[in-house]
Amino acid sequence: MITTKNPFTAQLIREYKLHTEAEIEQILEKSNVAFKLWKYEQIVHRTNLLQKVSELLIERKKEYSELMTQEMGKPITQSISEIEKCVWACDFYVKNAAQFLADELIETDADESFVSYDPVGTILAIMPWNFPFWQVIRFAAPTLTAGNTAILKHAANTTGCALALEQLFRDAGYPEGCFQTVLADHDTIEDIIADSRVQGITLTGSEKAGRSIAALAGKHLKKTVMELGGNNACIVWEDADLDKYIDTIVNARMQNTGQSCIAAKRFVVVDEIYAKFNTVFKEKIQSLRSGNPIKPETEIGVLARPDLVDTLENQIRESVDKGANVTYGNQKDGNFFEPTILENVRKGMPAFDEELFGPVAAIVRAKNREDSIALAADSKFGLGTMLFTQDIDEAIRMAGSIPDGGFFINEMVKSDPRLPFGGTRASGYGRELSKEGILAFTNKKTVYIKK
Repeated sequence: MITTKNPFTAQLIREYKLHTEAEIEQILEKSNVAFKLWKYEQIVHRTNLLQKVSELLIERKKEYSELMTQEMGKPITQSISEIEKCVWACDFYVKNAAQFLADELIETDADESFVSYDPVGTILAIMPWNFPFWQVIRFAAPTLTAGNTAILKHAANTTGCALALEQLFRDAGYPEGCFQTVLADHDTIEDIIADSRVQGITLTGSEKAGRSIAALAGKHLKKTVMELGGNNACIVWEDADLDKYIDTIVNARMQNTGQSCIAAKRFVVVDEIYAKFNTVFKEKIQSLRSGNPIKPETEIGVLARPDLVDTLENQIRESVDKGANVTYGNQKDGNFFEPTILENVRKGMPAFDEELFGPVAAIVRAKNREDSIALAADSKFGLGTMLFTQDIDEAIRMAGSIPDGGFFINEMVKSDPRLPFGGTRASGYGRELSKEGILAFTNKKTVYIKK
C-alpha cells in the first residue's frame, strides 16, 4: 500500500494499492507489444503527439501545479514554473527530433555508409519526488520520440503525479502501452530490471539508489543513465558583483526549499570578500517568505517528508560538533525547516562532504582564487559548479580545473533542454536533454553498403 500525505498539513491525500504480479506482467507485455509498432511510426507522427502533450500541459498547468504542491510541498509559483519548463522541453524536441535522429552519412570506401539511430525497446525510469513532472518529462519527451516505450516508477509520495503523467500521455493520443506507471516496491523493481523486455534504465536519485540500481542493471547487461546527488560549490571571487547576482546566488541554494540535486550546497568565498558576502547573503536569506506553499507569496515551503527533516538536523548537529557555527536559522516545526546558514565549514564535516537536501547554506572560507578552485573540486560528487566573478577570461581558464558535468559563470547551475545535463563521479554518468538525451537509448547502428 502507498500512502500520500500533504507535507504542510500532514493530512492524508490518498492511498494506492501496489500493482500485483499479474498487473506488472500485463504492463510489461503492453509496453513490449506497443514498441513493436511504435518503433516504426514516422518521426513526424511522434512529434505531433509530443506537441499535443505540450498543449495539454499548458491547458492543465493549474491542476498539475496544485497537485505537485499538495504532494511534495513545492511553493506554488515554482510548481507553475516547473510545468512551463516541461512545455519548453516538449517544444524543443518537437522542433529538433527529426534532425537529431536523422541518419548520419559518413564517407568511407563503401558505396554508402551511415549511422542510424534505432530505438532499443522499453526503458524503465525510476524518478524522484523533488521535481515530479520535470524529471519525468525530460526523460520521456526524447525517449518516446526516439521510438522507445517507457515504464515509470515514481517516488511513492508523488504517486498522484505519476498517474497524472500516465493519463497525460494517454490523452495526448499515444498508443496504449507507450507510457505506463508502475506502482511497485523495491523487490518488484529488481524483477522488472531483470526482465528481458526492459532494455534500459534511467534513474534520478541518491548516490545510494544509483549504486544499487546500476549494480542490478550491470548484472543483466542493461544500459543505464544515472543522475545522482551533488554538493555543488558556488565560488565567489573578490570581484563578484553581489549587487547584480545576490538574488541568483540565494536562489541557487533555496529554490524548491533547497531540495535540488543541482542546488549550491557549499559557498566557497575568498577571504577578501568573505565578510561582505556573509552580510549581504544573510540579509537576503532573512527576507525570504516562508509559509503555506499553496500561497503565491511563499518562497520557502516545507521539506517533503519527516525523515528528510531528521537527516538534515543530524547533518547540521554533526557539523557543529566538528566546529561549524550556525549564524542564522536552524529552527524546525513539523516538516518546515528554517533557512539556515552555517559558517566555518571545513572538509570532514557533513556540510562539506555530503549532500544537504534542504535550505541550508554551508559557507567555506578560501584564502584566494586558487584555493577556492581547489576547495570546490574537493568532492566525491561532480554535478556542477558555479563561479561568480567579473574576470570572465580567468573563469573560463579555470573551467578545466573543475571535473564536473557543468560549469556556470555568473549563473546558477540549471538544466536547459538545449544543453546536455548530467554528472561525473558519485553524481552519476550519462547525459539527458539536448541531442545527447534523445540518443541515450538508441542503437547507434553502422550501415555499410557495397553495390
